[in-house]
Amino acid sequence: MLFDLRGRGRRTTVRVIYMGLALLMGVGLVGFGIGGGFGGGGFLNAASQNEGSNSASFSNQIKKYEKLTRQQPRNASAWENLLKAQVHEAGGEAYVSSSGALTSKGHELFVQAAQTWSSYLALSPPRPNPELAQLMLRVFGEEGLNRPSEEVQVLQIVVAAKPTNVAYYAQLARYAYLAHNTRVGDLAAAKAVSLAPPPQQPRLKTELTALRKSPGAGETVTGSSSGKTYALKKGANGSFTSTAPPSTTPATTTKK
Repeated sequence: MLFDLRGRGRRTTVRVIYMGLALLMGVGLVGFGIGGGFGGGGFLNAASQNEGSNSASFSNQIKKYEKLTRQQPRNASAWENLLKAQVHEAGGEAYVSSSGALTSKGHELFVQAAQTWSSYLALSPPRPNPELAQLMLRVFGEEGLNRPSEEVQVLQIVVAAKPTNVAYYAQLARYAYLAHNTRVGDLAAAKAVSLAPPPQQPRLKTELTALRKSPGAGETVTGSSSGKTYALKKGANGSFTSTAPPSTTPATTTKK
């Protein structure tokens, strides 16, 4: 029997087997991104990091699927893969500045992604891919092409797939108001408030009501420094700039 350790040779055999198994398990776990203590290392993580930083890999995919969509214009999967490659490519250094804003090349690539999305929808898929719709949120949002009507369209696909997500409904309300689609905005706002935890509902309702009244005003907050209160407005790159002289009226940080 192999696990009878009374014989010296058998003890050595078992030791070698267990050492081999331990080595295989260790390589397997690190290879699949589990453990290893390498700060998120592993073959899978390394591959995804390489894809995210090496735009050439996505450029090759873009060329591949552009050719395929020309050859097979009714191939929905080809359009889906082309769109994914375009949006992932747009995350490269050449397309996004250090502040997070789109460069001219990034804007151009987003325009191409928007055209790909339109071609995909033109195939009239019975259930548009919610994963693609989520990718398009970045494309049509204020920090992308800033197309509120199209952002509403993709958000409606996303909330259909995630019907209990408060944040997506709140965003849908916001962009619907920006697109002057009050009916959709009101429905989304009511749904967002109903899904929010009860203690947060009054504040969310107040914020969405303010957006309805002035959707193009941008997000404004008040902040204090050295005993003075400042009115700040959120810019396209996510930073806040002062919109009014400081006052000496104490205030807590609130959204308007």
